[in-house]
Amino acid sequence: MELSFRTVMSCFPTGVTVVATRDAHGVPVGLTVNSFTSVSLDPPLVLVCINRHANSHDPLLAAGGFTVSILSAAQAEVAGRFAAGPSGGRFDDVAWSPAPSGNPLLVGCAAWLDCTIHEVVTAGDHTIVLGRATAADWTEQPALLFHRGSFGPVRE
Repeated sequence: MELSFRTVMSCFPTGVTVVATRDAHGVPVGLTVNSFTSVSLDPPLVLVCINRHANSHDPLLAAGGFTVSILSAAQAEVAGRFAAGPSGGRFDDVAWSPAPSGNPLLVGCAAWLDCTIHEVVTAGDHTIVLGRATAADWTEQPALLFHRGSFGPVRE
């Protein structure tokens, strides 16, 4: 069932984000996440799903907050880098700036959110993290999509 479920889910195009924070030593950590959606406008809540075995999982939960960089169409290489292991060095040679919280935002992204953790729920092999957006911004850049195992731009 795992292979067919994965194949079926790959038929659903998703946006691509990098969810990031700083660990207890202030080192940026992050990972590619396509399980991301808005939940509520009042309060402003988003949902991200993080694999419990991901190296960034525990630092993200311990930090109490995170950023979501919604990747632009020009950032497919960044998406691949933050999805591949090992997780150490993902931020090496990747331009980023601090969000108001101090957590990393990737330069060149289509949009971003700075969030505090609102609620955490365990679901299978993932953790569902509800984040409350405390700051956000966007650009005119087209977003990156993931569909059937490949990255591509939003087409208008």
